[in-house]
Amino acid sequence: MLNTLSGRLLILTTVFVMLAEVLIFVPSVARYREVYLRNSLERAQIASLALLADDMLSTELEAELLRTAGVYNVVLRRDEVRELVLSSPMPPTIAATYDLRDAGPITRNRDAMMRLFSPKSEVIRVIGAPVQDAGLLIEVTMDTTPLRAAMIEYGLRVLYLSAVISVFTAVLLFAAVRVLMVRPIKGIVGHMQRYAAAPEDARGLIHPSSGVVEMREAEDALQKLQTDLTQALKQRERLAQLGGAVAKVSHDLRNILTSAQLFTDRIETSDDPLVRRLAPKLVNSITRAVSLCENTLAFGRAEEPAPTLGMVRLLDVVEDVVEGERLADDSYRITFETAVMPLLNVRVDKEQLYRVLLNLVRNARQAIAATGKPGTVSIAAHEADDAWLITVSDTGPGLPPRAREHLFTPFQGGARKGGSGLGLTISAELVRGHGGKLALKQSTPEGTIFEICLPKGDGIV
Repeated sequence: MLNTLSGRLLILTTVFVMLAEVLIFVPSVARYREVYLRNSLERAQIASLALLADDMLSTELEAELLRTAGVYNVVLRRDEVRELVLSSPMPPTIAATYDLRDAGPITRNRDAMMRLFSPKSEVIRVIGAPVQDAGLLIEVTMDTTPLRAAMIEYGLRVLYLSAVISVFTAVLLFAAVRVLMVRPIKGIVGHMQRYAAAPEDARGLIHPSSGVVEMREAEDALQKLQTDLTQALKQRERLAQLGGAVAKVSHDLRNILTSAQLFTDRIETSDDPLVRRLAPKLVNSITRAVSLCENTLAFGRAEEPAPTLGMVRLLDVVEDVVEGERLADDSYRITFETAVMPLLNVRVDKEQLYRVLLNLVRNARQAIAATGKPGTVSIAAHEADDAWLITVSDTGPGLPPRAREHLFTPFQGGARKGGSGLGLTISAELVRGHGGKLALKQSTPEGTIFEICLPKGDGIV
């Protein structure tokens, strides 16, 4: 029961109700004690009135009146005269005196608890105001044993009643929680389990029906989650099937285009002016198609291999990338600048870092070349306390808004016409494999800056 919501609520309710009853117990017992003492004063006053009516009462009758009142003697003050009305043999030493006329709540509670937990039999003096204004005050002496016994009996009745009330309340609350909360929660959990077992089965979708606002909101949220997840799973399955087909098509198309690329080399040597004028456009179109096929095949792999990390001289990788891109620049209008310290070593997979830098530098070169104006591509690096930072910047026109919004989304983040956006997606994935991050720091009409952050730590906390 302790491991269930309703069981814990049952126990906590019982405990809290009992705690509340205990807090009520003290003033209740104090009030009972005060009523008991006032009743004793009232009985003593009635007994004294009998003597005042006839002062010739016998000793036996006086003793019977005192026993009936439960006191040893009675002192009544009338008209400023203090008079011992009824008396018995002198009792032992009086232990305490209690004046009920000016006792506050704190005093009453304190005196009641002291009497309840004091088993010793004592004689006390009690002072109070006579009923019906039959004098200035009345004073009695009495034994505490009957008082304490009556207080204990009353306290036990209060505790017993409190226990019955708390258990009854807890049982009712337990039943209410079971009906209003636990049962709907179990229903939601059941729908979740059935859906987890077979997400494609529409029968596992929950249909909101709860009348409780919070439960209805939970059911609505679960229904939306199940619906969205089912659609996402179906879309993912279709994309997986489509991706497999695209990978096969891209593989075969790449082979076909590679052969066509060889034929275009012959076409460029043709003496026909029209053919020679159209040949470069055909070559560029085939080159872009081959590049798209290669990127699609690379992205379609199950996953990139884990990087083989080692300390690598960064300048060597940068120079390899720059040298290749200089050869690809037919116009010789693009300047490549490097600001990398010769002794700067970074812990990376050399081949994967080469692919990342090649993609960034090539994108920068192509962006500048598309403008038909001269430009500069810069690669810089520096070492921070906890990371190596590599930046690739250019003086190109900047990325279009759509490319910035879907920068690392495949087939949506292409920055140039005909681009697929796979290059940046693959580069970001390779950098994440090193525990780092590829980020766009600036993209304005004056140029674009990408930053690669490679952490120095080993990732162990």
